[in-house]
Amino acid sequence: MTGRLAGKVALITGTAGGQGRAAALMFAREGAVVVGTDVNATGSAETVDLVRAAGGRMDSTHPLDLADETHVRAWVEGAATAHGGIDIVYNNAGATRFAPIADTSYADWSFTLRNELDLVFLVTRQAWPHLVARGGGSVLLVGSTAGLTGSLTNTRIAHTASKGGVVAMTKQLAAEGAAHGIRVNCVSPGMIRTPATEGDLLAADHPMRTIARAIPMGRIGTPEEVVRCALFLASDEASYVTGANLMVDGGWSAVLPGAC
Repeated sequence: MTGRLAGKVALITGTAGGQGRAAALMFAREGAVVVGTDVNATGSAETVDLVRAAGGRMDSTHPLDLADETHVRAWVEGAATAHGGIDIVYNNAGATRFAPIADTSYADWSFTLRNELDLVFLVTRQAWPHLVARGGGSVLLVGSTAGLTGSLTNTRIAHTASKGGVVAMTKQLAAEGAAHGIRVNCVSPGMIRTPATEGDLLAADHPMRTIARAIPMGRIGTPEEVVRCALFLASDEASYVTGANLMVDGGWSAVLPGAC
């Protein structure tokens, strides 16, 4: 198979739906062997079927808790053994709980950091020696506009902290990876229409439901629009790009005022 990722082995987390499913489909279409995982077994299996039906190559381990170090080790080692190594790590998976600081319990804070920072660290840490052995590779992290700004309309102290951490991790990992030929970059989406956002931030009773009015491009983004940017960063076309945080938000973070 030919394509921008031909011959690459790509680990992608959170492949049961949304941006993870879009990534699995797009990366496989571009020639990568995709190894996916998610806590949602039904959605994960559906994504594998969709990729294979489209002529791509994908396998998946599911359900899997990516904040469990033992399970992460088994998943990564299994992928490297089955496919002869690892070239791309796409840390897409995450889960959060939104609340202002006065209403954020320590359990909610811990849940968010566990599912937006710990699992990124654990997957990247486990895959790192395989990227070094390969003589290089690409690591992708998923930040957010929340990692750069506060918000009046979406109370999200834990999410803001964790996504700020993801952006900072990108810089440090890029510094550590350069000597090994490992590039590390981040895509930071703004408002993207997914099953998750439809259920909270874009719900009829949420103050952010009309956020498109504050976005310069005047609309909500799609998972595919985020993944196309990630595809560029993962490919050899971005061979001189590392430590970047690419905002994919229709210009939302570039302007003031505007609800965010």
